[in-house]
Amino acid sequence: MKAIVYTEYGPPEVLQIKDVPKPTPKENEVLVKVHATTVTIGDTIMRSLRIPGPRLQRLLARIFLGIRKPKRPMLGMELSGEIESVGRNVQHFKVGDAVFASTFALNFGGYAEYKCLPENGVVAIKPVNITYEEAAAAPGAGMTALQCLRKGKLQPGQKVLVYGASGAVGTFAVQIAKHYYDANVTGVCSTTNLDLVRSLGADTVIDYTCEDFTQRSETYDVIFDAVGKTSPSSVKRILKKGGIYLNVHTASDGGDSVENLIALRELIEAGKIKPVIDRCYPFEQIVEAHRYVDQGHKKGNVVITLEHMHKGFPSLRAPSLKRRVDEAILRYEV
Repeated sequence: MKAIVYTEYGPPEVLQIKDVPKPTPKENEVLVKVHATTVTIGDTIMRSLRIPGPRLQRLLARIFLGIRKPKRPMLGMELSGEIESVGRNVQHFKVGDAVFASTFALNFGGYAEYKCLPENGVVAIKPVNITYEEAAAAPGAGMTALQCLRKGKLQPGQKVLVYGASGAVGTFAVQIAKHYYDANVTGVCSTTNLDLVRSLGADTVIDYTCEDFTQRSETYDVIFDAVGKTSPSSVKRILKKGGIYLNVHTASDGGDSVENLIALRELIEAGKIKPVIDRCYPFEQIVEAHRYVDQGHKKGNVVITLEHMHKGFPSLRAPSLKRRVDEAILRYEV
């Protein structure tokens, strides 16, 4: 099978498409024919080894990832696809099931035509009302936003501010806060993303390039930094007494679970949330996809598609096409 691997840290060009053995599922595993995966900020951090945070955090991450070269040569933290075969002890999935999954706890590996997943892993039946591309973009950022906002203990009508509202986690957070918790949502993003964040349900949108949101007179019950660029002290002035500050880097622990994935599926099928896709790239354009994410301006998610490979289509070499944002945002019935 084809897989994207890297044997050294560096720019996007270190990623290479190679032939690797097709995996065989163990007794408790399913073999998924991957239709789509994603390029997350986490993937680009691991590829480049540009690890944010304090020195100890960077050191521990490097030990985990590999001191001199990657211990895990295949990236890809989430995927969607179709089950091609199952181990003899598998009870809850069958051949032909459409699924979506997180590979975070499985040494990653979404950048391949096939991936084995344990039946009791973070894998679930795909939501019926979204595409494979949208399903691949849901697990990581969606579960992170859900886990963090749960810690905010939001109540209907409370005010929540989402900083980084147009990113992968932020777009989910705005929708979950508004359409599940029924909160009053303020989103903070750049000028080009104001309309997107409004369309997701934000009651107020702040352009951080024009206004310092920390100097507003309004205060909030919950402040959620979905990109990890603030601190409790920097937002203390606009946080209500007894309010809760959440940072994606510290509040998302425990989010990678099948319980959260199933909860996410239920929210999607109920029309409460929908993944936002900025761009889709074919598998062969993985380098271009990583270059785009490295720029730091993506809206929502960047998806890698493999469906054409399973259908025997020739390699796609044409420049990738940017999906219209208004095709990826939520549309609600009044």
